[in-house]
Amino acid sequence: MLQGSFVAIVTPMHSDGSLDIPALHNLIDFHINEGTDGIVIVGTTGESPTVEVHEHCALIKTTVDHVAGRVPVIAGTGANSTSEAIELTKEAKKLGADACLLVAPYYNKPTQEGLYQHYKAVAEAVDIPQILYNVPGRTGVDISNDTTIRLAAIPNIVGIKDATGSIERGTDLIIRAPKDFAIYSGDDATGMALMLIGGKGVISVTANVAPKLMHEMCIAAISGNVNAACAINAQLFALHQKLFVEANPIPVKWVLNQMGLIDTGIRLPLVTLSQAHHSTLLSAMKNANISTKNS
Repeated sequence: MLQGSFVAIVTPMHSDGSLDIPALHNLIDFHINEGTDGIVIVGTTGESPTVEVHEHCALIKTTVDHVAGRVPVIAGTGANSTSEAIELTKEAKKLGADACLLVAPYYNKPTQEGLYQHYKAVAEAVDIPQILYNVPGRTGVDISNDTTIRLAAIPNIVGIKDATGSIERGTDLIIRAPKDFAIYSGDDATGMALMLIGGKGVISVTANVAPKLMHEMCIAAISGNVNAACAINAQLFALHQKLFVEANPIPVKWVLNQMGLIDTGIRLPLVTLSQAHHSTLLSAMKNANISTKNS
């Protein structure tokens, strides 16, 4: 079972919005050197809605090739079309991903039975470990705990990224799910609490900019070291909150640019961070001892 801090890595882009593959290589090396336990490529934070299909596949291949087995690679392959999700998941397997992360179908708002049938179809079509991704605040659809438990019975559905932020729901899942089914937090602000009650890690936005601290916090929380986990989380908490002052990944890409790790590129309809939020993010960086490229 995979556990620890998995970065929902951004997709570096030049100022014109084109992919910056050398910067992605550098980011991957940065994360591995800082202790990140795995790379999640082309998820929501990686701007999956606005990369073309050929770019999506190229980003998976680039990541798998550059990681070269040093840490697990989880590919985002979710879609609101079941057939498209199957094709992306097949491609991810062919390209060498270790697992896939599939966001709930968005906008078309399927029923719980529709969600079950969607994920069941993908799992049966592609023999690769698959992680459900529930983020109702963005998708407009909520995978219920009952549906998650039904899906957990399918052998290659191995976990869920729960971004509801509800510790009550997370507790229910941890109690009811099979022991080999992993519950990962998709909400950085409540991630530590979820791990302290049995969650197996985080798929994290904050890890983009503070990978070492996120790794150390996960190790402490998963092992039950409450004092250490709380102390690290306190350093990170402003980032957990303020990296969402605008839609993700706008703030995190701005911080990474301030760190000198990526260019300013982001794709429409997203635009760069509003000037009004710059001081807020700089303060959160300071709390976590993150330096800017000019400091």
